[in-house]
Amino acid sequence: MAVTKKSSVRRKAASVAPSEPVMRRWTEQRWVIDNTIRTVGVEWDQPRLGNYATACGPQSAGDIAAIRARVQKYADFTPAFEAVARRREKVAKEAEAAGHSITARDNYYTAAVFWAASQWTLVSNDEHNLNNNTRKRECFLAYAKHADHRVEPAWIPLAGGKRVPGWFHLPYGYKGGRVPAVVSIPGMDGFKESNVALLGDRWLSRGIAVLVIDGPGQYESALFDLYFSVPAWKATGRAAFEWLKNRGEIDASRIGLLGNSFGSFFATVAAAAEPRYRAVAVSSICFEPFGDTIFDEASPTFKRRFMYMSGIHDEAKFDRFRKTITLNGQAARIRMPYLCVAGERDELCPIVWADRVLGAMKGPKQLVIYQESRHTVGNVSSTVLGPNPHGLSADWMQDRLKGKIFASERWLVESGGAVVRSAIR
Repeated sequence: MAVTKKSSVRRKAASVAPSEPVMRRWTEQRWVIDNTIRTVGVEWDQPRLGNYATACGPQSAGDIAAIRARVQKYADFTPAFEAVARRREKVAKEAEAAGHSITARDNYYTAAVFWAASQWTLVSNDEHNLNNNTRKRECFLAYAKHADHRVEPAWIPLAGGKRVPGWFHLPYGYKGGRVPAVVSIPGMDGFKESNVALLGDRWLSRGIAVLVIDGPGQYESALFDLYFSVPAWKATGRAAFEWLKNRGEIDASRIGLLGNSFGSFFATVAAAAEPRYRAVAVSSICFEPFGDTIFDEASPTFKRRFMYMSGIHDEAKFDRFRKTITLNGQAARIRMPYLCVAGERDELCPIVWADRVLGAMKGPKQLVIYQESRHTVGNVSSTVLGPNPHGLSADWMQDRLKGKIFASERWLVESGGAVVRSAIR
């Protein structure tokens, strides 16, 4: 049978690999996502705007209100964030030209955060994503020039010529000598620019330096073809420790490790590979083997994003690959002090996996569960009336870096704020 020119074009197009991940639920449920956003708002899947507000401070309230009003469907997400990022960048440049360094600092930081946030829907290493990444880096570098503490770009070398991008922050008022430090790992949808707050950061305020990274698969790493794998995160754990150990400002005997959301998985893998970390603190767990709940039951945006992070566009191939996403054999290697802060009603990872993973660890450990809290630990009475989750984690890490001993315990923070303690083995 003769082949028409049109059918030849179709066949050729079909043979070209897709530029973005292709998954069934995303295709079939896109209309559901759009209707949900129209009904619930931009935070239909997670409270991202609250995280940005915490990072940027009260001045971002107007920007966040504008984003809430503009985002009525998934396609609105990136343009809405780009609009506020451009405006903030413009204000920053005008303030800098006028010699108003504080205003320039605040606006460059906020612009960088919103440029980074605009990349969330961009799951292809195309010109659009690269351009927004460049604007983000330029704004954050400009912020660093005006910051109230020392900030430097960091590139952590890995074997094979790859490098993990990060930012290195020294504590407020640093005047020399060696200080403790933490390696901070964001979640699946988090990025390094917002992990150290513009003002009053909880780590820098405690005299602790921060190396915050986009590890394998995360934002800037994925953009330059450094994708997620358990071996890549093991290598990153070792490399980040070495990078800090070789800094003259850092006390290598007091380096901790932090991970939030899927960063809890990444941090646990990294710690299992590098026993020299003094302590590990994670929150909002993603411990479930193979990620069945987050990938098969939650919003399809999670799986689509993680397919991009893994450099895999075919869903069947990714489903085979995700059998490697497990802490089996990793948790048993953890012997340093370990803190896990989790929500009792975590919708992305059943809380039973916190007990199982910590149960496999050999060192001292503490599990803190907030009653009625979902995946993002907060916005419920147990987190308001009980110990503040962020403050608790920071104080816990500060004590571990000072060498203080603690009892291995399981805490249930009840809705009224009371803490029910029990032994944990």
